[in-house]
Amino acid sequence: MVTDKAQQTEQDRLAQDFVEFAEASGVLRFGEFKTKAGRMSPYFFNAGLFDDGAKMGRLAEFYAKALLASGIEFDMVFGPAYKGIPLAATVAVELARLGRNVPFAYNRKEAKDHGEGGTLVGAPLQGRVLIVDDVMSAGTAARESIALIRAAGATPHAMAIALDRQEKATENGQDVEHSAVQYVRDQLGMQVCTIATLADLLQYLDRDGGSAGTAAHRDRVLAYRQRYGVGVA
Repeated sequence: MVTDKAQQTEQDRLAQDFVEFAEASGVLRFGEFKTKAGRMSPYFFNAGLFDDGAKMGRLAEFYAKALLASGIEFDMVFGPAYKGIPLAATVAVELARLGRNVPFAYNRKEAKDHGEGGTLVGAPLQGRVLIVDDVMSAGTAARESIALIRAAGATPHAMAIALDRQEKATENGQDVEHSAVQYVRDQLGMQVCTIATLADLLQYLDRDGGSAGTAAHRDRVLAYRQRYGVGVA
């Protein structure tokens, strides 16, 4: 039990450090942003702004540490085009640095008709595959990756994402009672490793409390969660 508590404390610390890093990098922003679902969100997470070597190296470190702490077993890493490509490569490098060397692969959006051809690049897809991406909105990208992995004869086993927004997904323009992460876990039967969640973001805003601006951000994020949030899986 002590070990479990110590592990949870370490995971909580990792999540808080990640939220702080994301905000300092300009990846996590507060204000008013329209989501793909048409909701007005008080915060925005744009992983595309992890845009230099130092940031990508630190991001990969967060992914690798979260994965190793999760206990999820996998045989290789897969990055869906396009944001998943640099993530898969850098996470594989960081895992190797930490003593867990695994192959990685990624896909092209368009099939190549010369050279080696096809849509897959890197190691052959085989065994239990871990999909690495930034966030999940509707789970569409996850389903596409799963189909591609299965077509290659491998097993889509788990996903790793940076942030779980813990909010209702939309289907055919309507809110549903589960999140994209819950859908992947419960309906697709895959494990999901997240570096941080919306709950961690709220905890960060609580911890960073004191300024009027931070308090206003927290109130808006909490109101958003109360309207669109789902229970923690």
